[in-house]
Amino acid sequence: MRIAGAPISWGVCEVPGWGHQLDPDRVLAEMRDAGLAATEFGPEGFLPADPGERSALLKSYGLGAVGGFVPVVLHDPSIDPLPYVRRALAGFGDAGTLVLAAATGLDGYDERPALTGDGWRTLLTNLDRIAAYAAGAGVLATLHPHVGTVVEGPEEVDRVLAGSHIPLCLDTGHLLIGGTDPLALARRAPDRIAHVHLKDVDAATAVRVRAGEVTYTEAVREGIYRPLGAGDIDIPGIVGALTTAGYTGWYVMEQDTILGADPRPGAGPVGDVLRSVAFMEKVASA
Repeated sequence: MRIAGAPISWGVCEVPGWGHQLDPDRVLAEMRDAGLAATEFGPEGFLPADPGERSALLKSYGLGAVGGFVPVVLHDPSIDPLPYVRRALAGFGDAGTLVLAAATGLDGYDERPALTGDGWRTLLTNLDRIAAYAAGAGVLATLHPHVGTVVEGPEEVDRVLAGSHIPLCLDTGHLLIGGTDPLALARRAPDRIAHVHLKDVDAATAVRVRAGEVTYTEAVREGIYRPLGAGDIDIPGIVGALTTAGYTGWYVMEQDTILGADPRPGAGPVGDVLRSVAFMEKVASA
């Protein structure tokens, strides 16, 4: 199993006002010390923009590069997403995975518009355009169904599967919060899953998010994400289903968090990361 991390597990996020943003050196050092093999890039500006500098920094911590999460507006006919994607890929270097999110155009993930027919046609067309462009650059493009984007719930996931050819990033947490059973999806469409974000979730809080009782941001602050094995998602079942189907890609561990300040050395998010790593070692050995 190829197990990687992501800066969002340390509270590093692209959303304005999300919370305290840790220094890259601390995040990368704690990734290395936790035994992670590689990382996604995190938001724009977290790592150097130059691909050579970025690669050298990661290698100095013994980490490889998986790729990056790129939220971009895909449904608006007046906006061409390709220039933004082209600029993002220019910093990828030897990283091979583009993780797209169908952004709303609003800040954050607490509200989203419903798409019209024209919006859906534009989105599906852009997904295949971007996938083809990325492939030409040697990068695999995937779509990440994500809370607070225009592809969140099960009907929207199914519409992407039926109306485009782009593979999915199976994010176990965002799928569950949005109303999709990630294990069922892994079993019925394994050929469309090319990248995996592993999260564990408190299902009761997920119900409150879907009901509109709390916003997504409030739920993250309350601790909706749990260390792997401490929530309600069948992580071993999902890994088993994907392994049986021949999946050989990355498993990126993500437990989104919001910080108020720098934790003291050895404290903070790294504790949950270490618990998740230990859990995944058990899953791998089984």
